[in-house]
Amino acid sequence: MKRYSKEMIIGLSVLIAALVLFFGIDYLKGINVFKASNYYYVSYTDVNGLSVSAPVTLNGFKVGQVRDITYEYDNPGHVMVELALDHKLRVPAGSEAVISNDILGTSTVVLKFSSATDHHDVGDKLIGVTEPSMIDGLTDALKPAATSILPKVDSLLTSVNALVSDSALIRSVKRLDAITASLQASTAYLNRTLATMPGTMSTVGGVASNLDSITRDLAVVSEDLKRLPLKETMDNVNSITSNVNEVTGQLTRTDNTLGMLLNDRVLYDRIDSITLGIDSILGDFQKNPKRYVPPIKIF
Repeated sequence: MKRYSKEMIIGLSVLIAALVLFFGIDYLKGINVFKASNYYYVSYTDVNGLSVSAPVTLNGFKVGQVRDITYEYDNPGHVMVELALDHKLRVPAGSEAVISNDILGTSTVVLKFSSATDHHDVGDKLIGVTEPSMIDGLTDALKPAATSILPKVDSLLTSVNALVSDSALIRSVKRLDAITASLQASTAYLNRTLATMPGTMSTVGGVASNLDSITRDLAVVSEDLKRLPLKETMDNVNSITSNVNEVTGQLTRTDNTLGMLLNDRVLYDRIDSITLGIDSILGDFQKNPKRYVPPIKIF
């Protein structure tokens, strides 16, 4: 009896675990197994981006989800999608299930009800429509513009290539490089100059101090000059100058002895003749001294 009870417990545990695993997987897929649903089927030729548990919406409100996606091997090129819709939702005949893609590539199924008064039975096939994605629409819209732009881009690239290969531009770039190098050298020289500025400023300070000392000395000299009798000195100089002018004037006139000596030609000639006579006498005296000095008799 104990052995039978133990096997029963193990079997129940395995069954419970299997149920939990089954319902847990569906729950993780977003499928509410405790909510009643009606199942409909849609055949598509392209379900790109659509996945199991993708939402099914009506007027922007979620009314169900994708239950399963399988390939139709008996109808090549088609994919069967099973939709689980709210059991209260009645689908009019001729309604469409449209696969719509957002800009991120996520697909949803959008129900577009028809205006028919009769409704589909549960398990019927709905009309499947696949809308082009926003990326595809954008690509189709941009294709004409891109086609018209490409020749212009090609022309622009050709012009750019011609500009880049222009020798004048290359020379300009080289000149810019040379200017940049010169600026760098000037900056380095300026930095070195600024680095020596403290020593230069100290030297300038010493020079300024010396100039102050010289200025003070000049002020002292100026005061000494102010105290000198400059007026009396200038009067004496003027007096001396007047006397010299008077003497010079007398030398140029013949109304005085010095003037006559300097300006009388006859007197000059006489003095010159006397000088020559004296010179002749002295020469003869040197040659014949006995003629002028009698001999001394010794007794």
